[in-house]
Amino acid sequence: MDYEFLALKAAEVKQNAYAPYSNFHVGAALLTEDGKIYTGVNVETSSYGLTMCAERTAAFKAISEGERKFTALALASDDPEFCPPCGACRQVLWDLCGDIDIVFINHKNEIMVKKLSELIPLAFGDERLKKLENK
Repeated sequence: MDYEFLALKAAEVKQNAYAPYSNFHVGAALLTEDGKIYTGVNVETSSYGLTMCAERTAAFKAISEGERKFTALALASDDPEFCPPCGACRQVLWDLCGDIDIVFINHKNEIMVKKLSELIPLAFGDERLKKLENK
């Protein structure tokens, strides 16, 4: 699938990020199985631990609207290179979205696609918990 539109959507919403402390803006666009797109941006607070990343914002928006099946998430940031999701976002995406495609767009509008399983090898998730419950 051509993810150019999804990547450009992430780049477009990046401008809505609220990053007064880090001045590092991130935009995300999450694609559902039926073609809907949910966007998110990073939102910072003075207590950094309460800050929300763009990826989780998009995922939580989609889940709160009843979505459960996803195919890809695109990311755009102020980093001139491809910027991967943090560890917390990787875990949330794994639990809520499964092994989706992660689409990166850089400042040259180059696109790179990776499976989430490539970014979080040996992931811990609900299958592991189910195995532990059956012991």
